[in-house]
Amino acid sequence: MRASRLVTLLLLLQNRGRMTARQLAEELEVSVRTVYRDVEALGAAGIPLYGEAGHAGGYRLIDGYRTQLTGLTADEAQAAFLAALPGTAADLGLGEALATAQLKLRAALPVALREHSERIQERFLLDAPGWYGDADQVPHLAAVAAAVWARRALVLQYRRWRAPEEIERRLKPYGPVLKAGRWYLVADGPSGIRTYRVDQILEVRPLADGFAPPDGFHLAGYWSSCLADFRARLHTAEALVRLTPEGARRLGVTPTGGGWTEARIPIESIDHAHREFLRLGTEVEVMAPAELRNRIAETARTLVTRYEN
Repeated sequence: MRASRLVTLLLLLQNRGRMTARQLAEELEVSVRTVYRDVEALGAAGIPLYGEAGHAGGYRLIDGYRTQLTGLTADEAQAAFLAALPGTAADLGLGEALATAQLKLRAALPVALREHSERIQERFLLDAPGWYGDADQVPHLAAVAAAVWARRALVLQYRRWRAPEEIERRLKPYGPVLKAGRWYLVADGPSGIRTYRVDQILEVRPLADGFAPPDGFHLAGYWSSCLADFRARLHTAEALVRLTPEGARRLGVTPTGGGWTEARIPIESIDHAHREFLRLGTEVEVMAPAELRNRIAETARTLVTRYEN
């Protein structure tokens, strides 16, 4: 375990340059004291790294030093090729760069790993978007990504769901996020850090003004907190239902026997639950809340009338 951590620490310094003990501790998920001991061990092993004191200090490798511990294992090579999504790279304007990088990576691999990576691409395909609906049109994604890379502010013409529908925003773009086949932009604007749908961007005007994200901001961490908040607000009520064995299976409920199973199911809203429970047809009976039961009963009566004529 420690040997693996020492290699990771060394590669972090090689790839990122100067890093503080606290930054290394956060990356390695260890204490600062452990980082101090690891740095001492690397120094004793002859690795040319040194520490600089002060506010802007930290640890770094001597200029020009490159470790040779960069060989890929079979699992790492497999993950690298599985993680490469051609469609995503093309959306970002990096399709050609991805193809070239894969060629270089494949050429650098030993023969056995090269053959293994080729089998991965022959036998696995990652297709992120869902089945229903056409893929979002994101003609401005490359321009947004360019501003993110350059850390330059931009002005967006944006379409939103409430009035006024078309607005203009001056933003500091922190990073794009691809979620379930849809692109989002996390950016700082007049109302603080917000998430914007890239397919709703009507126009992009890059600015010359540079910016830096606030200290401690991490795109992945921000997105995780957004998802957690979304899930917390998603299911704010519940429905009491009776389910057939098939209905229980489709909702992921453990059946209590061979007959009907009573369960309480979290719901987002009456409207959403009405649509979702109708999908189950005769496999479910809604007992409560009364408003939801009455809505489904009304829909059932309408369907009977429509199909009897």
